Amino acid sequence: MKNPLVFLLVFVGILCVPLTITAQSGRNRPTKTQPESTKSQPEKSSDPDTGISESKLGPAGETVEGDVIRVDTSLVMIPATVLDRTGRYVPLLRRENFRIFENGAEQKIAYFATTDSPFTVVLLIDTSGSTQFRLKDIQDAAINFVSKLKDNDSVMVMSFDDRIEIKCKATTDRSEITRAIKRTGTGGGTRLYDAVQDVLKKQLNTIPGRKAVVLFTDGVDTTSRRASYDSTIRLAEESDAPIYSVDYDTSGYATVMGGGGIPLPGGRGTILGLPLPGPGIPGVGGGATRGDYRRAVAYLHALSDVTGGRFYSGDSLFGISQAFTWIAEELGRQYSLGYYPKLAGKDGERRQIKVKVTEPELVVKSRDSYIYSETAKGVKDTT
Repeated sequence: MKNPLVFLLVFVGILCVPLTITAQSGRNRPTKTQPESTKSQPEKSSDPDTGISESKLGPAGETVEGDVIRVDTSLVMIPATVLDRTGRYVPLLRRENFRIFENGAEQKIAYFATTDSPFTVVLLIDTSGSTQFRLKDIQDAAINFVSKLKDNDSVMVMSFDDRIEIKCKATTDRSEITRAIKRTGTGGGTRLYDAVQDVLKKQLNTIPGRKAVVLFTDGVDTTSRRASYDSTIRLAEESDAPIYSVDYDTSGYATVMGGGGIPLPGGRGTILGLPLPGPGIPGVGGGATRGDYRRAVAYLHALSDVTGGRFYSGDSLFGISQAFTWIAEELGRQYSLGYYPKLAGKDGERRQIKVKVTEPELVVKSRDSYIYSETAKGVKDTT
């Protein structure tokens, strides 16, 4: 009995030795090096304000995987609206229905968002002194506009007079948005150009996905310190968000306050004299001359034209409400396309864009050019 027992113990010990060696060697085994991919892998980062994770791409690589959007400064974004010959919006188009050309050369569509994808709208409201008699109407129309957006669309509310204020960050909470709109109150001068610059250089860069700016103003700038007519138009040409301008007339208010006459209903005219010449009313604006208002309308037209948005005149309460309705309708039926230019260019170079659809008898409305920029987006304004 003794010998068989010893033999059995020795045999079991021999069997355990390889297992022990294998387990110990596994702890120190070097990790197998993975082969390098030919495409840059994104690094995840989180926006400190929104908490939304975004991906950072290297110079190469496909930009869309399913519904995942990767952010890159060279991606050219184009909002596009498609209508039939009767002017009705055309939904349900797919990526393969679109073709993009830059300077005549077809580009590969790297990003595509359908009309069902959520939107973020920056609502930028002029609350300078010249708007005080129309602010309640503007607030009511803005609240009605928000109610016409889709439930998953977000809204950021900003106001400007001689200050620029964020009333609420982008949110889908309709109650919070309504409270923010109602908190707007009239102030002094009009920092229109500074406010537009702030939106284009700062706010839009914190917003992922589809986005647009809806600007409500009389267009007359009086107190901007950093930006100008020309500098903001150039920024708009480099932007990837359409700007919808709603021009509401305050020339009648400036005329009455300046002693030049009584405004006609609907604005831009008087029945007891013309607006007084001169620099305007201190703290209210420089809109005391017809030239100021002509320049203002031209500016708002330019902002919308270079970004693929639209200009609306809101010379009456009905006009303001109708403009809001049309903007909400178009945003809900807008596609978003993006591509990486095949050829690098010089900073400041203008490039022509043409968006087409493969379906016959359809019309595409989109921006027709942009300014190529090597400047990275998201650079903070330190002036």
